[in-house]
Amino acid sequence: MDASDDGRIRTGTMWSGTAHAFTAIVGSGILALPWSVAQLGWILGPFVLVSFAVITYYAALLLSDCYRFPDPITGTRNYTYMDAVRVILGPRKVVICGIMQYSILWGTMVGYTITTAMSVATLKRSTCYHDKGENAKCKVSGNLYMLLYGAFEVILSQCPNLEKITFLSIVAAVTSLVYSLVALVLSVAKFSSDLEFKGTLMVAKSSIDISSSTKIWHAFQALGNIAFAYNYSTLLLEVQDTLKSPPSENKVMKRVSLYAIGGTAVFYISLGCMGYAAYGNNVPGNILSGVYDLFWLVEIANLAVIIHLIGAYQVYAQPIFAMHEKCLASRWPASSFNTIHTIKFPCTNPNYTIDFTLSRLLLRTVFVIFTTIVAMIFPFFNAILGLLGSISFWPLAVYLPLSMHIEQAKIKRGSLRWIILQILGLFCLIVTLISAIGSIADILELLKHVKLFHIQL
Repeated sequence: MDASDDGRIRTGTMWSGTAHAFTAIVGSGILALPWSVAQLGWILGPFVLVSFAVITYYAALLLSDCYRFPDPITGTRNYTYMDAVRVILGPRKVVICGIMQYSILWGTMVGYTITTAMSVATLKRSTCYHDKGENAKCKVSGNLYMLLYGAFEVILSQCPNLEKITFLSIVAAVTSLVYSLVALVLSVAKFSSDLEFKGTLMVAKSSIDISSSTKIWHAFQALGNIAFAYNYSTLLLEVQDTLKSPPSENKVMKRVSLYAIGGTAVFYISLGCMGYAAYGNNVPGNILSGVYDLFWLVEIANLAVIIHLIGAYQVYAQPIFAMHEKCLASRWPASSFNTIHTIKFPCTNPNYTIDFTLSRLLLRTVFVIFTTIVAMIFPFFNAILGLLGSISFWPLAVYLPLSMHIEQAKIKRGSLRWIILQILGLFCLIVTLISAIGSIADILELLKHVKLFHIQL
């Protein structure tokens, strides 16, 4: 099998794929995992962390075989998740799949814009408190930082495709390790200073200052947060399409999933449990916000979050750009809008050039600007993203991969393996419904206090 069997030379390796996958899975949401474990308690919290790591890995193995069809090694390539659904399950399910997949990708871009602005504002506010004292008035607006972040992403969006942003993914993966390790170290230090194993065994016992119903909604939301935290099915086949062969793409992608999900699980379980053990039921929503000592270390962690989100934004954006440009090229193949222009740089290597199209230059810029405006208008969009993640978890991460596997492996209806797969799907459907209820309750509560175009910290 040749890497150019479809006329395209791929250069991706297991390590570049792992960087993309790790960047796609791990987000700043890892800093909220101790809070999520606190809502579930010591019995259910660690169990959910382990269970969804296993479920996500199993679904990734099945999805990796869908890159080529009908044979997972020699079949025809499916370049995207939607291509695989269209070929294996038929066109009727493609529309719903596409709406959910690209809504999550775009929603994540909006969420990253808000989160980055909040991280920069937190960094500036923390510096203000350190210089002027804890009682100083250090209000910071996040709108300016959203604009700066959007401008930076406009420039990065001109990278041709996902394969060409490997360096960004590597930087993002490294910085995610940095702030995760800092949070873990701070939790260990807190636990060591108190020498007290905190927390409760049961669900919805995390706080005595809120109502029982709110505790239940928080438990529902935490369950969905953990389930969605592992998910990267919306990008798996797009990452797999960057890999060169031999060895076969599905074999390499399974190794990528093992390293990415395994490494992620180690960090999730370690930080989630250690943070809960250190802070108990009073653990903050962001583990870094509860630390007032070691100022310089917390600042490094916040800076690492910002750098990580700059690179992670493009990992989610590039598949959307590719989809739009593919549609334009197929509909108007002779248009000058899609013509490739080349810029040669004088006084450099004659081979050093930059290729671009007007569609890439204009449409990507407009799309990033639109995303930034939405983030500024709806500063509570992270809660909406939680709802989108809840709704899409079961169909994208579980139902469609299982259905494609059943079709590709020709598993007989009613067989033991078919029944086991259906039970797994039903379990994840229940998690999706429960998480959606918790997310809706959270949005309704936020709407009582939120202001449009206002992200004051």
